[in-house]
Amino acid sequence: FDARDPNPHVRPVPGYGEKIPVWLLGSSLYSAQLAAQLGLPFAFASHFAPDMLFQALHLYRSNFKPSARLEKPYAMVCINIIAADSNRDAEFLFTSMQQAFVKLRRGETGQLPPPIQNMDQFWSPSEQYGVQQALSMSLVGDKAKVRHGLQSILRETDADEIMVNGQIFDHQ
Repeated sequence: FDARDPNPHVRPVPGYGEKIPVWLLGSSLYSAQLAAQLGLPFAFASHFAPDMLFQALHLYRSNFKPSARLEKPYAMVCINIIAADSNRDAEFLFTSMQQAFVKLRRGETGQLPPPIQNMDQFWSPSEQYGVQQALSMSLVGDKAKVRHGLQSILRETDADEIMVNGQIFDHQ
């Protein structure tokens, strides 16, 4: 995406001629391997596919080849954060995202649903298991709980950056 790019047919707009950082965002071991081979920064999509996070980071870092873009590995971990004044309020707000993931698995489309009081009335046990697994890299709680969770994730992953996704219905 810069002036030296051999493919003149692909241009970022706006930003042509700027040094726009190119990342590889992935959720698999293959994406980690590809980012390492290309010498690109790597962002792991653990906000919806956390299963291979630690293996992918290890594979990326151990196989990284320096490039014109990057001298050493640089990794970002993507997580969900729903924070509120209380843990209970945050858990209530989180039900919107949980419902959205259930609906995605059911093949239903639409906007982010409003939060509900009881997810057990909404999802089946198998849906609950799948959604909880997919959203396991989510920090849901008050300021202290979220801060502690962030510190733990940084310590466990040694991430250079954290990308935060926070889908909150009517976040006034």
